[in-house]
Amino acid sequence: MRIMALDLGAKKIGLALSDPLGYTAQGLKAISAKGSVRENIEKIREIAREHEVEMIVVGLPRNMDGSLGFQGEKARDFAGRLAKVLDLPVEMWDERLTTVASEKLLIEAGMSRVRRRRVIDKMSAVLILQGFLDFRVNQNN
Repeated sequence: MRIMALDLGAKKIGLALSDPLGYTAQGLKAISAKGSVRENIEKIREIAREHEVEMIVVGLPRNMDGSLGFQGEKARDFAGRLAKVLDLPVEMWDERLTTVASEKLLIEAGMSRVRRRRVIDKMSAVLILQGFLDFRVNQNN
């Protein structure tokens, strides 16, 4: 089952894609989030069709205490609209600290600040998806 993850940001939406068996996550790309919600959903629909995606995982930003803030509510609303338009299952996944972890990994890889800015959203989507995939595998064992 091919799964796509989204890291929703104010400027960009990071995208990651699983392998066909649903074990590993790879970065796909980051798309501009400057358009309307409808336009962004349409871009995601095209990408999902192109890659024969069967499920979408949306990063759910939570506060450190686990509560849901304004961005979390926006992500839930977006995921609900996405599920209706794409007619695919959409799951939410706690994304606390994924951007921090992504930044750390990219720094450790020796990536320049300019290059990190270009790939951070995609890397965050990879971490969201890999966490979700690992959880699914561990649940089935």
